[in-house]
Amino acid sequence: MAAIVGKKLGMTQVFQEDGTVVPVTVIEAGPCKVTAVRDAERDGYAAVQLAFGEVKQGKLSQAEEGHLKKAGAPPMRHLVEFRDEDLGKGGDDEAPKVGDDVTVAGFEAGQKVKVAGITIGKGFQGGIKRHNFSRGPVTHGSHNVRAPGSIGASAFPARVFKGMRMPGQMGNVRRTQRGLEVASVDAERNLLLIKGSVPGAKNSIVEVRSDG
Repeated sequence: MAAIVGKKLGMTQVFQEDGTVVPVTVIEAGPCKVTAVRDAERDGYAAVQLAFGEVKQGKLSQAEEGHLKKAGAPPMRHLVEFRDEDLGKGGDDEAPKVGDDVTVAGFEAGQKVKVAGITIGKGFQGGIKRHNFSRGPVTHGSHNVRAPGSIGASAFPARVFKGMRMPGQMGNVRRTQRGLEVASVDAERNLLLIKGSVPGAKNSIVEVRSDG
């Protein structure tokens, strides 16, 4: 399984040889440094920890900088663990080691991937926007235009059940988009072009891994 951490730069479009226009998401992925390898016998699970996003010296705590220095990595902001017993470096069968570099070269055009990220936050929203409710009448003095309406009975059960679809925080949650396809790979500029859209706002951190 190939995996990498990157930053979503935005969306654009590319033209195929037959003239077809394909919308793509541009992700600046890696290079990532392997900073830890979890062993099932020692740690209870198998995983590989990747570091991404180089920052200036002193921006991290001494413990974080010491952990990265032990792996031969510069100060890097984001640490992500990918759990998979078959996780290999660059898509091959070789087991990753601490200090290895992971780049977009591990992916290829046409490969199926899944991308995880934090969705765009919409703030506090009402039932119409958040749950696609229909509004009430706006004529004849109606006061039930965008209100949610009744949310429960009176004497029994005398409370509101959990899970009611009501106004509240919308977005800003972790989501994974599966079934995506790599349109092209630019190893020189560390860019991955993914067909379609992926979760997250511009400049947000995303995790890309092979799907299936």
